Amino acid sequence: MSKRRLLVTGARGFVGGTLMRAVASPLWAGRFEPVDFVDPQTAGAADLRDAEAVDRAIAAARPDAVIHLAAIAAPRQAKDEPQTAWQVNLMGTFNLAQSVLRHVPTARFVFAGSSEAYGTAFNRSAAPLSEDVVLEPMSPYGATKAAADIMLRQMASDGLQAAIFRPFNHTGPGQLPAYVVPAFAGQIARIEAGQQEPVLRVGNLEARRDFLDVRDIVDAYLRAADRDDLAAGETFNLSTGAPVQIADILALLTGMARVPVTVEIDPDRYLPNSIPVMSGNSGKAQKLLGWSPVIPLTQTLADILDVIRQK
Repeated sequence: MSKRRLLVTGARGFVGGTLMRAVASPLWAGRFEPVDFVDPQTAGAADLRDAEAVDRAIAAARPDAVIHLAAIAAPRQAKDEPQTAWQVNLMGTFNLAQSVLRHVPTARFVFAGSSEAYGTAFNRSAAPLSEDVVLEPMSPYGATKAAADIMLRQMASDGLQAAIFRPFNHTGPGQLPAYVVPAFAGQIARIEAGQQEPVLRVGNLEARRDFLDVRDIVDAYLRAADRDDLAAGETFNLSTGAPVQIADILALLTGMARVPVTVEIDPDRYLPNSIPVMSGNSGKAQKLLGWSPVIPLTQTLADILDVIRQK
């Protein structure tokens, strides 16, 4: 069987880098042939906001599958730069999907959306949310992802072979310190190295979130990219259904520290939490993709801490 030509946007990002390493692993190496997202006119990476450059890149690459990861992915950046977030996360996705429909309409289009699209819907149910819940985003980031989600489901009715994912909080080695887990781990590593006093300063620890390992997330994306029989516009939660309090994650990490660590609440880091619990039901992904998270949270945390220690 010939390899599928796989185009990945955002291949140099946190999730993209993890995905590209997975593609090169023995598990997936025989299934995919990576192709570049390059504008042949400039020989540089295509800018999602430039519809003509995107069109040229897709026409040149002619992928069998596209995994669309590129985005303004940090919620704080999306809040600070809302115009850019809408241009990239919504219109960039539109440009890419339109070009795929035009040049390679049978290609699988895998979209990395976000559980942030559910927004206030989390406060209406104590049970993990399923994919049929109405999207009620609260943040600019969540709104851009929800809008792209809805748009792609409409485009699926026009023939786009879209598989739309709503991943919940995911972390892993290589994630930027702007996110909570590597932020904690970074402080611990600096304390161990004598670069910071043995006090770990934190913000609000009350929230409960559905944490997964990024390596499990990319496994789901690759499973969808490798399938021809998924219904166009199918949506999938990627979640554990078992939310963990941020305080418990901190306790696990400090338990791995090689020196004693004291935890202090930093008023400058403390932010109110409008959604106490975020959790999802991933039964559909298990049924249709054979996917479920397999990497324990303790392994994820240990791997993150070890990578940061090495740096």
